[in-house]
Amino acid sequence: MVCLMLVIGTGMPVLLQAEEDNEAASEEASQDASSDGNKGSISINSRYSYDMLDPTTNINRKQLLLLENKRRGEIADNSVTLGAAVTGIVDYHSSNTAGKFGYLMRHPTSGNQVGTDASEAVIHSAQLSISGTAGSWVTAHMELLYDPEQSFGAGTITALARNQVQLRRGYILLGDLEKSPVYVSLGKMATPFGWTDTVNPFTNSTVWHAFGGLAYGAQVGYVAHGLNASFMAVQGGAQFRATHTPVEGTVVPSLLNNFVVDLNYTVDLESDASDLLFGGSYERGSAYCQDFPVQHFTGCADNNPAFDVYAVLTAGNLTVLAEYAKTIKEWPGTFNPAILQFAAHRVSSFDVGGRYRVVLGATPVDLSADFSRFVAGPDGAPWDNQDQLVLGLAAYVVPTAKLFGEYIRVNGYAPLNFISGGGGPNVGPGQTHSDNAASSNVFIVGMNVAF
Repeated sequence: MVCLMLVIGTGMPVLLQAEEDNEAASEEASQDASSDGNKGSISINSRYSYDMLDPTTNINRKQLLLLENKRRGEIADNSVTLGAAVTGIVDYHSSNTAGKFGYLMRHPTSGNQVGTDASEAVIHSAQLSISGTAGSWVTAHMELLYDPEQSFGAGTITALARNQVQLRRGYILLGDLEKSPVYVSLGKMATPFGWTDTVNPFTNSTVWHAFGGLAYGAQVGYVAHGLNASFMAVQGGAQFRATHTPVEGTVVPSLLNNFVVDLNYTVDLESDASDLLFGGSYERGSAYCQDFPVQHFTGCADNNPAFDVYAVLTAGNLTVLAEYAKTIKEWPGTFNPAILQFAAHRVSSFDVGGRYRVVLGATPVDLSADFSRFVAGPDGAPWDNQDQLVLGLAAYVVPTAKLFGEYIRVNGYAPLNFISGGGGPNVGPGQTHSDNAASSNVFIVGMNVAF
């Protein structure tokens, strides 16, 4: 014991024990330490941000991806993880029909691409994400998106209405895969319909364009022993993307009357690096329910369900996927009463693609080929189908920076708005701006960077 001796008024010594000071300091330090768990941290995880913001993979499985990162310790409890991504492209388009460019990674409108040739150097998209955890069970996630080329705003890509930032996804996620295989999310999220991923480095498949949903709702998931099951209760009305169930004959989303269910299973093959995933989905209300003339987000008399089946084979550096989706009933709006020879038709889409990875020096390089088709009318109808062939090359100069190039061939021109006629520029009764003879070639180089 260490003592100090002081002499005061009376000359009597008083012992002051330094041990008391040490005990007080120890108690204060203990209190600080106990509060550290509430203080949390702010961090950047570039690999996590790249995966969460990648628009080509895990499109409708981001919640599960987030939870897997938490289980691996990439995302800490009581933390905030910030991330961002930017995709810039330079492209050239040529069409055999003036004003008809069928490529779907930008909205195909004559107001944005004129003549038979078009080219651009643009920011295709920019994203900002925030993931915050409160303990091990509670996570909040949101993603802000700027995408003038795919915005539903009016005007050209430089119009103010198309240059807005939106909350693309935002949800509260409850789950801890270390303790339970069940998780729950609530908010705005991709619907778990189909696979919808692509092997392409940039271009989404027509299956995603036709059936990839984005909606308000609540989702319950289960993942264990190779089984992955999801059920999402979806808000009614015409939702943000690809889901629509009328509410009292209106598009008002005042009833939780739509749902999506998905089930898939992964089988480990003999090789450690090989597996086969196969699954299927069903949704009560797809987007294909409007009467003629068809317009985005207009009302429906009844819902039109859809199903999807898919399989993904991974064998070392090779990935092969196949997917097929189709509505249960005909799309009423595909019958134009002024063009009687073409009856209403069910909507379908399929995708077949493969990707192979090689390593050049220290740089991973992906070679890919993909073919997908959208069908909305009977054989011979101007809105019969739109095909997309993509040949891709992607080099990961660093793990979170992808330099890519693509060649795309699009056959057919079948935009959703007024697909079977009834509107559009210079389109009279008995006519449609859809054109199954239109075709275009697209060359794209670009870079996707996340941090």
